[in-house]
Amino acid sequence: MNLHEYQGKEILSSFGVRIQRGKVATTAAEAVEAAKKLTEETGTGWHVIKAQVHAGGRGKGGGVKLAKNLQEVEQIAGEIIGMNLVTPQTSAEGKKVHQVLVAEDVYYPGDSEPEEYYMSVLLNRATGKNMIMYSTEGGMDIEEVAEKTPHLIFTEEIDPATGLLGFQARRIAFNLGLSGTAFKEMTKFVAALYKAYSESDSSLFEINPVLKTSDDKIMAVDAKVSLDDNALYRHKDYAAMRDKREENPVEVEAKEVGLNYVDLDGNVGCMVNGAGLAMATMDLIKQAGGEPANFLDVGGTADAERVETAFNLILKDPNVKAILVNIFGGIVRCDRVAQGIVDAYKNMGTINVPIIVRLQGTNADIAKELIDNSGLDVQSAIQFKEAADKVQQVLA
Repeated sequence: MNLHEYQGKEILSSFGVRIQRGKVATTAAEAVEAAKKLTEETGTGWHVIKAQVHAGGRGKGGGVKLAKNLQEVEQIAGEIIGMNLVTPQTSAEGKKVHQVLVAEDVYYPGDSEPEEYYMSVLLNRATGKNMIMYSTEGGMDIEEVAEKTPHLIFTEEIDPATGLLGFQARRIAFNLGLSGTAFKEMTKFVAALYKAYSESDSSLFEINPVLKTSDDKIMAVDAKVSLDDNALYRHKDYAAMRDKREENPVEVEAKEVGLNYVDLDGNVGCMVNGAGLAMATMDLIKQAGGEPANFLDVGGTADAERVETAFNLILKDPNVKAILVNIFGGIVRCDRVAQGIVDAYKNMGTINVPIIVRLQGTNADIAKELIDNSGLDVQSAIQFKEAADKVQQVLA
């Protein structure tokens, strides 16, 4: 589950990470009031207005701007709220901005120049260890840094059994070229950041930039946070942070009815039971010359109601030109699934895309007879190759 910047910063702050303070506003008038309160609390004269959407690169799309007075706060907030923000990480349509974060200006003058760093905490799946990735090139796309100057990216692997050790935090501060007060501040920052990542059951914490202020404070100026959905039962307060407006509406609907659905960009809808078979089915579709339009795992209970719901979800995608149903009858019998498909088809009326059904396993032969004798425009298959051939034929 992805969070907004302000939500990620709330979690960071609760674990002792210094953050760029701010307040959320949903209207231009609220933004002005937020700026006034922020000035009272922090003494900041200028404010940064940041669009709150689940996408990076907001500044490149005009979603992050500096306001030097309250009039500019009102003007900029009014321009950003309600806009469709297009960034390198959104679709061409962009994402509608419903709220902004009015944040303090932390680039104030002092004894030294502010410096920006990149830092993220995530799981290294190759080693089974957590990893802190960091760089002196903060404020830039980490992909661009990796491509052009890979020697400026450092990693620190952390054994989950021992956690972050003191020498590792100090090595990070050293590699970032820090000394004195800034060095000590960075070691504290890294320790608190890793604790936030670990204890919040997150899959990603990305801070870009981490700022060394002109008076050697270390703080998170941004926060991209992704929580592990499977651990949300342990964090009811985090689960309440979910913003469904930022998510694919079909995926939201699928989740509410207990289906595992991920929207993709292809032309062949998939209805499968089991994640492994779903992945194999997607490979099958690509080999047949198509592109999967979704990942959809209906699980072990594929009755008529569940099948009908799955069909409706798939057909909401206008790009779907065919549907491949691929069910292995282990826990659930194939004939029961076949009857569910027939009943769902009849309940839904006309379906204007061809449907190929491959049922294999318990009572697969009975299931094939049910499909073949239903009188519906549904093609049955037993073997993987047979299903692939039929997909290829309907796409031709």
